[in-house]
Amino acid sequence: MIKIRTEPKRDISAIYDINFQAFGQAAEAILIDQLHQKNAIILSLVAEEKKEIVRHILFSPVHVHSGENIYERVGLGPMAVLPECQRTGIGSLLVEKGLVLLRERGCGFVVVLGHPEYYPRFGFVPGSRFDLTYEYDVPDELFMALELQKGVLQKIFDLVKYQPEFNEVE
Repeated sequence: MIKIRTEPKRDISAIYDINFQAFGQAAEAILIDQLHQKNAIILSLVAEEKKEIVRHILFSPVHVHSGENIYERVGLGPMAVLPECQRTGIGSLLVEKGLVLLRERGCGFVVVLGHPEYYPRFGFVPGSRFDLTYEYDVPDELFMALELQKGVLQKIFDLVKYQPEFNEVE
């Protein structure tokens, strides 16, 4: 049985290991540690199977620039699943649970820089449909947004920037 729950501090080393194994490098795991140190985490969930943490998803603040104004909103990522647990549907459960919790908290929208074959199943569409642009030049289909409150992205927005620590991930 899979249990999805918020991450307490005791999970940090397991989350580091999951991200290291899932990405085959330490960059994402180090990024998560840096975001923890900065208290730049909006929501962090883990999936536990047989009392072992096997999946993790993180939502952190992004800054959305609109003219002279800067708004804090939410970005998804990284999300990691142990290699032997991939393609089992539990990653999807984590995304869905995270989006439900964010909607309940009154979050208007979420952005993600991710796989264009994966995230549209949750309702993500290219950010360009809402005149959102990512701070770096990436293919349109990689930078996506999802309205959690209908019509919230009809307001004027422009440039989205993740936390500076994301710029160090290779």
